[in-house]
Amino acid sequence: MTVHGGQGRQGGGRTRPGGSAEPLSGAYDTALLDLDGVVYAGGLAVPYAVESLGAARDGGMRLAYVTNNALRTPEAVAQHLTELGVPAEAGDVVTSAQAVARLIADEVPAGSRVLLVGGEGLAVALRERSLVPVESADDEPVAVVQGYGGPELPWKRFAEAAYAVGRGVPWYASNTDLTIPGARGIGPGNGAAVEVVRIATGGRHEPKVAGKPLPPMHRETVLRTGAERPLVVGDRLDTDIEGAFNGGVDSLLVLTGVTDVPQLLAAAPEHRPTYVAADLRGLLTGQPEVVAEGDGGFVCGAWRASVSGGVLVVEPVSAGDADPMDGVRALCGAAWSAAESGGGVPDGGKALARLGL
Repeated sequence: MTVHGGQGRQGGGRTRPGGSAEPLSGAYDTALLDLDGVVYAGGLAVPYAVESLGAARDGGMRLAYVTNNALRTPEAVAQHLTELGVPAEAGDVVTSAQAVARLIADEVPAGSRVLLVGGEGLAVALRERSLVPVESADDEPVAVVQGYGGPELPWKRFAEAAYAVGRGVPWYASNTDLTIPGARGIGPGNGAAVEVVRIATGGRHEPKVAGKPLPPMHRETVLRTGAERPLVVGDRLDTDIEGAFNGGVDSLLVLTGVTDVPQLLAAAPEHRPTYVAADLRGLLTGQPEVVAEGDGGFVCGAWRASVSGGVLVVEPVSAGDADPMDGVRALCGAAWSAAESGGGVPDGGKALARLGL
């Protein structure tokens, strides 16, 4: 096996995507998959997700589903996946609700009351840790916890959280994703709800956060999956990819959710994935290595990318079919290298247009 995921790092950050000589589903034993924007969006399967995950699983790769969305229980998530055609059990699902419940349980006595602002998934996770969910600041909670509760979460729940936090009750959040993808577009996530409580309490308090990209979520994932050669698969740079970076593991960014190519090209060092693919079909293939040339150019597959006058340039280097994603990978090398050299983020508009993106 030859995996080049560790190549292309500089100063703790990645200067170009890695490459793999064999399919990623064979190079790694476990895929730690985000859900929203990766496997499904708005309850519907993302194109190519079902068949790609089935092929990866049939080839021996373990699939674990790791989500910052604390709304549903692992049982409900597993049932939904199974209905979509991705067979799963509750033990295959790790949620930020489980991570934050463990974080709270490590710091308060069993049987403690916790003011819950969220949905059933968070309530179940608290009970599993012998904590008692309550809904009022007057119920003498020893902690306040927020998790995504869906668009119908009553406004008064935020008020109760603000009352308790304002009184000095310790504050926790499952995650702080500002947005969440859905069938109709991008909506406000739990991070937006956390900001409501922060503003109401004068900005004087900060929650302890468990979800990606922070260590409690990585700890929960490792404890529950036992993965030895994990590959984080996600659609968000600031949660999935940064979480992999913080955990010291490789990552695959798929472009089916929140992140688009311009955001990828402008990614900060901790937000740069090991691999990039259009969708989950990328699990089933290797990826050509991005080769740095002496004149500042980067070649991947049939594409060469460079920076000229602060503008990204991409051109084919061989005849025949040229995969646009290889062009994106080459552009990442050129853009990230320019940023590391202090040249800022070059303009990629014309280069992306040439790739048809």
